[in-house]
Amino acid sequence: MAEMTIRRFSVISVAKMYGLITFIFGLIFGVLYGLFFIIFGAAMSAVGGNQATMSGMSSAVFGIAMMIGIPLMYGALGFIMGAIGALVYNALSSVVGGIKFDLVGVQSEYSAPPPPHQWEPQQYPAQ
Repeated sequence: MAEMTIRRFSVISVAKMYGLITFIFGLIFGVLYGLFFIIFGAAMSAVGGNQATMSGMSSAVFGIAMMIGIPLMYGALGFIMGAIGALVYNALSSVVGGIKFDLVGVQSEYSAPPPPHQWEPQQYPAQ
């Protein structure tokens, strides 16, 4: 086992990865909330008259806006929080010493390749 310590993280690398992860979660949540508002708006416009149709349409538009806005907001905030988190870690790792972890090799020991195949002459005559 080899013990290693993470002393520093690349701030932009961590921010990009965290931003992408939170964008994906935002996409999932945005689609779920957006579908809820679209279905809610369709139900409102089906039940009532002219006023209900207008409010139902605004609810559907709000649902579509949520499908677009929530992933973008989550991604941007995730990028910012990832950068802040990496900066704080880099500042504190010099004081505390970083994160230590053990690495175990998964590859077995080296073994020599098999000898080359020896071809024997053809035993049966060609027809």
